[in-house]
Amino acid sequence: MAMFDKPILVFQTDFTYKEGAVSSMYGVVKTVDRELEIFDGTHEIPKFDTWSASYRLMQSLPFWPEGTIYVSVVDPGVGTARRACVARTANGYYVVTPDNGTLTHIRREFGILEVREIDERVNRLASTRGVAIFHGRDLFGYTAARLASGIIDYEGVGPAYPVDEIVMHPVLDPVVEEGHVQGIFEIDDPNFGNLWTNIPLEDFLRAGFSYGDRIHTTIRSDGKTLFDRKVLFHQSFGFARDGEPVLYNNELMKVAMAVSRGSLEQEFGFGFGAEWVIEFCKD
Repeated sequence: MAMFDKPILVFQTDFTYKEGAVSSMYGVVKTVDRELEIFDGTHEIPKFDTWSASYRLMQSLPFWPEGTIYVSVVDPGVGTARRACVARTANGYYVVTPDNGTLTHIRREFGILEVREIDERVNRLASTRGVAIFHGRDLFGYTAARLASGIIDYEGVGPAYPVDEIVMHPVLDPVVEEGHVQGIFEIDDPNFGNLWTNIPLEDFLRAGFSYGDRIHTTIRSDGKTLFDRKVLFHQSFGFARDGEPVLYNNELMKVAMAVSRGSLEQEFGFGFGAEWVIEFCKD
């Protein structure tokens, strides 16, 4: 198999670059096959946050070439009975990950055709068999490299198990009615402090909202109202005054909220998750 016939490997973790974990994973890949291409998704997933790992997979996976092998290692249960797996998606990718909720968003958005549990008797770095705490290097990176290089095929990963057994985070769907939409802040844009909802733009427009509207917006957390005012809805941040909250269509075609040239998270103390409810109403 020629170099550019081999799948690309993309890694995301919560390891950061503060020590040698990422370097060790990449070293294992290159030891298996020096021709394999490796790229970073992110190594800044919040510690132990399998929800964020799941969302970031969904966010970036479809923009890579079909056949890409995406390795996601956010693994608070490392060394326990949780499954290590490789999922084959309906849109043509492979995801190597602990089965701990990380597959939630891609299963919902794209579909998973098959999932196989990694057979550690075959697909484990032999020199590290006494280590139980670094499956990113010893199991996931190693298996991904063997699969990408053609040393094993997908069936060689290990035994298949039912897709319905994949561990899933609960996901709330938005409520959409004429003149009224309710959803949650599903994730943040951490560098800028924006917050992204789970409300598709097409549903928002179908409910009767339009660019240029000032929309009555209410934000609650654990039932307590933290924000209740009209907010400009427009295509981009620059349509709002500096320091003004603004609603916009984000890169995934979902409604999001920001502060123009500011941080919504920092200035208002908002977060994301099922308890962060956002509601839009026409007056």
